[in-house]
Amino acid sequence: RLGARHLLAGKKPPAEKEDAEQPTAEHWASAVLPGLLRSYAPAEIFACGETAVLLPTPGKGESPGERLTLLLCANASGSEKLPLRAVGDNPRPRCLRGVNLEQMPWSYRAGSLAGLTAPLFAEWLRDFNEGMRRQGKSVLLLLTKHEAHPYLQLSNVRMVFIPPATTLAHPLDRGIASDLKGHYRRRLLRWLPAERGAGLPSLLDVLHMLAQAWGDVHPGLIASCFRAAGFTPDASAEAVSLTSAPGLPGRQQLQRDGDPAEADGDEGMAEGEDAGELAAVPPCPSEREGWRSLATLRRYLECQATSPDLFQAFYELEDAVHMVSAG
Repeated sequence: RLGARHLLAGKKPPAEKEDAEQPTAEHWASAVLPGLLRSYAPAEIFACGETAVLLPTPGKGESPGERLTLLLCANASGSEKLPLRAVGDNPRPRCLRGVNLEQMPWSYRAGSLAGLTAPLFAEWLRDFNEGMRRQGKSVLLLLTKHEAHPYLQLSNVRMVFIPPATTLAHPLDRGIASDLKGHYRRRLLRWLPAERGAGLPSLLDVLHMLAQAWGDVHPGLIASCFRAAGFTPDASAEAVSLTSAPGLPGRQQLQRDGDPAEADGDEGMAEGEDAGELAAVPPCPSEREGWRSLATLRRYLECQATSPDLFQAFYELEDAVHMVSAG
């Protein structure tokens, strides 16, 4: 189960009205939960939990075999995925110096043994509640009972704990977390140190890859995992369409019509052009130079970005360049 390894104490939720009528976890799953779900639309039903990933290899400033704990949260319609929160054991990673952390599409915190602690989870809960308040939403948050998950009385988020003995599987355990890890592994394998000239991925590189991998998890998969777990008011609710994500160019869009012009010969020379003008045209950059330019652009955004949304456009550009380099 996600989050089952944490052992830090937290505030327990108050007894709810249904508790007196709940002799078994099965009764909660069959009678209490359906009543809760009927009070909310799928877009207002959220579930959160933790999973762990390993940094591929030690980078400068990180310990060998460092583990990251990821806090994942999404809604039952798949229409909203909260930015990843990663927890590591390094309080001041060198690679994060100079980064405008408030504008990243992920967040990083340091915790004991890279685990999510009750204070860190409470901080995340308040941030989540504030985000819902700004949107004018009142939502349901389903999560497993655990001492690292303190209960907070929040204005726009109703926390409901899943009994530990229930037969219901957490939606993240139904395939959401494993799909994220699959996309993360694919992006790790795609990392080409020789071409990029950047050496092994740092913690900062991994955080960006994880944010991209979380973006790769399709809304339709998330919705189906919630339905399979029984966490939607209607199991036959219409699934999110499995069409391609908008804005990401396909391979044909990335290819120009026709063959590139030859560099030598008379073709491509406009009337009146001389050799001096041609010499001023910069040569086509190599693949390595292309990756270095992307790294420079990413660093600029890390230091100067005014919105996390800018990184979605950058991630799409990076994917497009990879498709070109992959042929």
